[in-house]
Amino acid sequence: MNAVPHPDPQAESHPRDALGRPLRDLRLSVIEACNFRCPYCMPADRVPEDHGLDAASRLSFDQIERLVRGFVRVGVRKLRITGGEPLLRKRLPELIARLAALDGLDDIALTTNGSLLAAQARALREAGLHRLTVSLDTLDPAGFVALSGGRGALNDVLRGLDAAREAGFTRTKLNCVVQRGVNDDQVLPLVEFARTHGHTMRFIEYMDVGTCNAWSMERVVPSQALRDAIHARWPLHPLDPHYRGEVAARYGFDDGAGEVGFVSSITAPFCGDCHRARVSADGRLYTCLFAAEGTDLRPDLDDDAAFVSRLASLWRARADRYSEVRGETRDAQRRVEMFLIGG
Repeated sequence: MNAVPHPDPQAESHPRDALGRPLRDLRLSVIEACNFRCPYCMPADRVPEDHGLDAASRLSFDQIERLVRGFVRVGVRKLRITGGEPLLRKRLPELIARLAALDGLDDIALTTNGSLLAAQARALREAGLHRLTVSLDTLDPAGFVALSGGRGALNDVLRGLDAAREAGFTRTKLNCVVQRGVNDDQVLPLVEFARTHGHTMRFIEYMDVGTCNAWSMERVVPSQALRDAIHARWPLHPLDPHYRGEVAARYGFDDGAGEVGFVSSITAPFCGDCHRARVSADGRLYTCLFAAEGTDLRPDLDDDAAFVSRLASLWRARADRYSEVRGETRDAQRRVEMFLIGG
């Protein structure tokens, strides 16, 4: 493994974008393929069965390590591994171990649909993965099959959560994208499940990510309505964010049984504090979840100094604030699909 270069004070000046936002959080896709076809992300009728890059088109582990090292030098402290479904990437624990050995990262997390987690949870933990986020949109087995595009089984995910707990992962986050008339009846059962098993439930407003999910404002359930429903059953109180720019608004249960979070990109945009960058499996940088185009980072990866300089320049030019101007631009703007850059 290559040694981490000695810090260069000039190269390591942390850039701010055109709106004064620093770069602190990297969402890194390691694979664009997925074994599910969730309608809000990768609907089966819009994404072909043979979708996916050939393995040679994805960043290698060496390239990923160099890329993450460069991002750390411009300010990144939190890394989230995403997909597609990242557990489909061969030898993923080996990659996690290499990234965990880098200086400068405070947190390494992974987002997964959980269907393959049971077999890999212990290896991921031993490799140095800090946290897990598991997508879970319903506890109804038949509903789960439908929401996974006919590809998933709820029991596989539940076994994965059990294996994660046994491996030492605590307070695993469960993400639910809520859609009116689809799974909004699952909100209270999911909260009860999370409270019972020591997980942290997070509800995400249905977003217009990409162009293939047939997004409609009528299917958005505002976070405020969810908070009110949960508060009526289990009284809540607001919690301070862990850090500036935290995506989810956090609320604790008055009885001390953990917390719940709400991601409200539609009704309460948080662009002003967004310090996240996203990189696709083929090495393209996207400075917003709703970006139309990415910038290929691979040409500079072999030269650490050139790569750091390029990252800083790209970040300084960033002015994205899509959620704040959604009504002005949505119909005209093409957007990258979520399965290419993670959530």
